[in-house]
Amino acid sequence: MYKNELDALKKAGRFRERILFDDRLKDLASNDYLGLSQNKKQFNKAVKLVKEYETLSSKASMLVNGYHPIHRIFELEMAEQNGFEEGLAVGSGFLANMSLIEALVRKGDMLFMDEEYHTSGVMAAQILGEKVVTFKHNNVEDLHRKLEDNPAKRQIIAVEGIYSMGGDLCKKEIFDLADAYEALMIVDEAHSSGVLGKKLLGIFEYYGIAIHERHIKMGTLGKAYGSYGAYILASSEIITFLVNRAKPIIYSTAPSVFDTALALVNMEYIRKNAKKYRKKIIKRQKMVKKFIGIECKSLILPMVMPNNKHTQFIQKGLMKQGYLVGAIRQPTVDKPIMRVILNVNISVKKIKHVLALISHNTVE
Repeated sequence: MYKNELDALKKAGRFRERILFDDRLKDLASNDYLGLSQNKKQFNKAVKLVKEYETLSSKASMLVNGYHPIHRIFELEMAEQNGFEEGLAVGSGFLANMSLIEALVRKGDMLFMDEEYHTSGVMAAQILGEKVVTFKHNNVEDLHRKLEDNPAKRQIIAVEGIYSMGGDLCKKEIFDLADAYEALMIVDEAHSSGVLGKKLLGIFEYYGIAIHERHIKMGTLGKAYGSYGAYILASSEIITFLVNRAKPIIYSTAPSVFDTALALVNMEYIRKNAKKYRKKIIKRQKMVKKFIGIECKSLILPMVMPNNKHTQFIQKGLMKQGYLVGAIRQPTVDKPIMRVILNVNISVKKIKHVLALISHNTVE
């Protein structure tokens, strides 16, 4: 039924498939920034925590009886650590973004979204029609113009702390501009929590921003936190509104109890080891700057490839050398890239070797 469409994807080098990669490959592809996906001691701690309760799974929506004590403990801990009034556990980052944008933008409001915002937010924004204005990526001047040209009952800005493909940070001036216009800010910290700041709390900590009632932070648990699921942090009023209005929260089974427990114990582990992790992060960033002359402020290093075919060729060659690196193609990115993750569990020497292999086998 869809053979022609699939053949066209293959011809364009854009065909995708699920692959069971060799688990022995050095992982420089996933978002497991701190290497917690392989920490069995932490996994066992989460198992022990869940076993303290009679109910082991979510079994229903949070608004029926799927809300578990572990969910509440996680929400309170996450909110307190990040300086927010209230927290909300959510099933996935996709659901969190859908919840925020679908629910918060009401009649008379306007949403201003960075053009490189995650697809989950873009999909939710499509429901809103003319209530959405897209601004040029990380462009303070363009956002300023559009805020000025589109007054509204509530102006809401949606940005990411670290952008997932480029690895660049949201500019501090965008936070300042939001304050000047008294706009709400939705900040997707999926790739910045666990990576930025002295305590690895993310972009708010990195810039030293004082949290207030117009700030909304969401993030995922399947990246630096080594689990699965997501969270939303905001004022008590906004969280209460989401519980009453956000369809993905109301009509979804509550987040996995075990995954929430795993994120909870990993969050504490990161807090205790933040100084050690921060040193490793900085060491890798400095190596990248010295070795290939690129300033990397995150743990995401995109290396542009000449075409899709070459991107896949490089990935296969690296796998033969024992490394797995993401080969990212359209439509996820405009130009194909090798997306190298500077995983702190992989030695600097091995990461340097990977960068050399990519550089030496790529001719623009």
